[in-house]
Amino acid sequence: MTRLDGGNGATSEARNPGPGWGYQFLRITDKIVPEALFRPLRAIGTAIAVAGMADQRRSSRAYLREILRREPSLMEVCRHFFAFEEALMLRLRVANGRPYPCEFAPGAEAFREWYARGGPVLLGTFHFGVSDLLGFQLGGMGRGRVYLVRQRVGNSHDTERLSARFGQGLQFIWINQPSEMLFALKEAASSEAAIALQCDRVDFSAKTEMFEFLGARRMFPFTIYHLSFIFGRPVILSVGLPAKGHSILHASPRFEPLPGETREAGLVRARAHFQDFLQQLEKLLQAQPYNWFNFIPLNPKAAP
Repeated sequence: MTRLDGGNGATSEARNPGPGWGYQFLRITDKIVPEALFRPLRAIGTAIAVAGMADQRRSSRAYLREILRREPSLMEVCRHFFAFEEALMLRLRVANGRPYPCEFAPGAEAFREWYARGGPVLLGTFHFGVSDLLGFQLGGMGRGRVYLVRQRVGNSHDTERLSARFGQGLQFIWINQPSEMLFALKEAASSEAAIALQCDRVDFSAKTEMFEFLGARRMFPFTIYHLSFIFGRPVILSVGLPAKGHSILHASPRFEPLPGETREAGLVRARAHFQDFLQQLEKLLQAQPYNWFNFIPLNPKAAP
């Protein structure tokens, strides 16, 4: 697995929450403890996490307040945390070899077509459901290389295990400063590989714009569309929802940069493309609200 560090080898001091041995403990316990006992133990561990992680608990409550349109109960906050824990548990199980096939939802034809043929594309996704897991699985599909743009963090045993299983076709671009993005992407963009980026957290995005989401105009990363114009690559947005024994992939139509089109005209189409998918994402969240896995403050609202 090749790692690109934006040219300077810089690393981040950020780390995932929890003890360094936590992921290994989950993997080992999953092998030796029956699920009928292990699931209640995970629920207890989740309750302890809710009690001890004040910032994440506050962010969960703020998100649930918006999606539920009422004040959430502590039990609902616990369900949100537990959904995230179960998504992590699934990642570890898939990393250990469990099969987890993907089905395409209606409307995901553009993604299905790309998946069948491969080729250069920008794949945008969100911290939602099993979307991140699907990104790793793409690297094992054998139809070309996939670059995953990620923030480098410590205590990421799940990422390392998934990379070991699906890493034949994966390369990582570690982006810890917005200024590193374009430099680090040049090598990837010169190939036929797909490039996958997260499109919901604004921390490491050089370009942001405001969109309607959860009842307000909120700031979202918009870098993926600027990269589309720079490198002449189409954009497909997608997310994955967990189902029993498999995932369901929801995706946008294909956004294409058009030869001869002005930048402003292209941006108008790009904004509409992103907004349409945010509306689709919000509908998915209304049906399954606990699959939003950003335990940080919600995307900033537009100034009054």
